[in-house]
Amino acid sequence: MEVEKNSVKAWLLAARPKTLAAAVVPVMVGSALAYYYGSFKVVPALACLFFAVMMQIAANLINDLYDFLKGSDGENRLGPLRATAQGWITPECMRIGILVVVVIASLVGSVLLFYGGFRMIFVGAFCVVFAYFYTSGPYPLAYNGLGDVAVVLFFGVVAVGFTCYVQLLEWPWLVTAVGITTGLVVNTLLVLNNYRDRDTDKESGKRTIIVRLGEKFGRFFYFWSGILAATAAYLSLVFDEMSEDASFGTFDITLLLAFPVIYVAFHYFTWRRICVIREGVRLNSLIGETSRNMLVFSVLLSVSLILLCR
Repeated sequence: MEVEKNSVKAWLLAARPKTLAAAVVPVMVGSALAYYYGSFKVVPALACLFFAVMMQIAANLINDLYDFLKGSDGENRLGPLRATAQGWITPECMRIGILVVVVIASLVGSVLLFYGGFRMIFVGAFCVVFAYFYTSGPYPLAYNGLGDVAVVLFFGVVAVGFTCYVQLLEWPWLVTAVGITTGLVVNTLLVLNNYRDRDTDKESGKRTIIVRLGEKFGRFFYFWSGILAATAAYLSLVFDEMSEDASFGTFDITLLLAFPVIYVAFHYFTWRRICVIREGVRLNSLIGETSRNMLVFSVLLSVSLILLCR
């Protein structure tokens, strides 16, 4: 691939657009939760979206740089080509780019101080620290089998929860439950990447949970992440509605089943392709499918929350 050093094309490739669904999904769900509780606000929702996307890009750039520095992006890499490893962006420019993206994200995110109060400073700082320590620092989470836990907590509980909080200024139990299920769905993208890279990760000393527990575990980890997420999200909505609305009956429960069933169908067929392909660069074709499935989940869940609005 012909890419001019430090060019716009190089930066676009380094940003990894296919992964940005991971930033959009929790903000969409968090905003739908705010609407469900009758407190949706456009400005903080958009500020959360911009901040989440920019921080996802920052995390991608940090990952690009530090995987290169740690030697994880060698010639035998199976995933999409990385900008630093390919020489498209120099390490010095990558560091500057990371700083610029984080500063822009923080400036726009400061709008949330007017809605969520001073505590949003700590939330923003946590996001920056998470992006850094995910693949770097003295104990990088992604290299020590904690990447999946970190993704579920950050892209699920934190991203969904605080998107809803800055609009609602409350944190009902349903927000946590839906946050965890959303995190599980977002994590399927990481599971797919770790499944594809299991052999090269093992060689480079990156001890992901799939490296530790093996190929078969990785396949079924992907499958059950989606199934458990859809089931738990559905049961959480049903339980919340039944506890708050006496008129919510069998017909409503059956109608609401459309959400998990449709998502599970998409998820299942992607998983079947994983089982057929098993290894190699052909698994890269499923990155887009998994991102699509994440969006399907978030759209269906958001529509369900909006239709159930109190």
